[in-house]
Amino acid sequence: MPRKTFDVSVIDFGHAIGRLTRRVRAQAASHGLSLSEASVMARLSRDGAATTADLARAEGMRPQSMGATIAALEKRGIVERKPHPTDGRQVNIELTAKGAAVRKSIGDAKRTWLAHAISRLDEQERETLFAAGTIIERLAGDDQR
Repeated sequence: MPRKTFDVSVIDFGHAIGRLTRRVRAQAASHGLSLSEASVMARLSRDGAATTADLARAEGMRPQSMGATIAALEKRGIVERKPHPTDGRQVNIELTAKGAAVRKSIGDAKRTWLAHAISRLDEQERETLFAAGTIIERLAGDDQR
C-alpha cells in the first residue's frame, strides 16, 4: 500500500481536526444555541462586556447580524444591556448570571464528551494524543505565517 503524500496527510489531518471540533461544538447545540450565540457567550465570558459593534468586529459579522444574535440571547435571559461606563451614547452587552451558568454547563458538556471519547482509547493512544495536543498548541500559536 503506497504511503500518503505530505499534502494528503495535511488535508486528512485538517479534516480530522475539523470533525473533532464540530463534535465538541455540537455539545453547545444541545443547549439550543447557534454557533454564533455560543461564540458570543464565550467571548463575553472571556473578555467581559462589549458593545454590539465591538462584538460584530471581533466575530467578523455585520452589526445587524450581531444585533439579531444579541436579541436572541437577551430574549432567553442570557445577556443584558447595561449603560457604557464612559460613553452615554453606547450600551454594553454582558452575560447575566443565567448566561454564565449556561456557559459553564456548555463547557462541562464539551469536557464530558471529550473525556468520554478519550477514555475509550488505550493508554498508548492517550499518551500520543496528549503529546500531539502540545504540538497542536504550538502550531496554533505560530505567528510566523
